[in-house]
Amino acid sequence: MKAEASHILVKSKETCEDLKKQIEEGADFAEMASRHSLCPSGKQGGALGEFSPGQMVKEFDEVVFSEEVGKVHGPVKTQFGYHLIHITSRGE
Repeated sequence: MKAEASHILVKSKETCEDLKKQIEEGADFAEMASRHSLCPSGKQGGALGEFSPGQMVKEFDEVVFSEEVGKVHGPVKTQFGYHLIHITSRGE
């Protein structure tokens, strides 16, 4: 199985929840990622490309390979901070 996702990484749960609210109200995910994400992927709008289970940290994988595609999920806490995860596709 493979999936494609984008994410926004921030330090606090509050910031993560605030960004999620803005995105739900119409803010562009990629634009928010490039402005706020602490991950280098922010420069690409948060895009992580395609990956398989086990390539990302466990908490991240659990969301990407089980939650609804096309939605923004989070805050998801990992050792890196708090993520908003936008699952763009998933398949075999």
